[in-house]
Amino acid sequence: MTEYTVEFVGTGEEITVSDKETILSRCIEEGIAQEYSCRVGMCLACSAEIVAGEVTQPAARGLTEQERENYALTCMARPASDLRLDRGKYPPSIEADAADAAGDAAAADD
Repeated sequence: MTEYTVEFVGTGEEITVSDKETILSRCIEEGIAQEYSCRVGMCLACSAEIVAGEVTQPAARGLTEQERENYALTCMARPASDLRLDRGKYPPSIEADAADAAGDAAAADD
């Protein structure tokens, strides 16, 4: 088992996470207020932009293959190196979904 340092940009928070546990599970244990909902890699609530480092997250079904390089779903992601994460940053696919939903709602109101 290897342990890595995970730093959260702009918060001063830093935790140690093994390569056998998810970032979210360690955040919960350490009392860090990491947003989450489904805990199965689908809702994207726990998304964080990867500023530096690498993760493994084969079960992160909510992300496209390209987004997996730049974003971590902390409920699924396990560190593969020391990391710097920017929490609350969402991948482009979720921004596009939100815009589509807003457009659909506006059309329904017409």
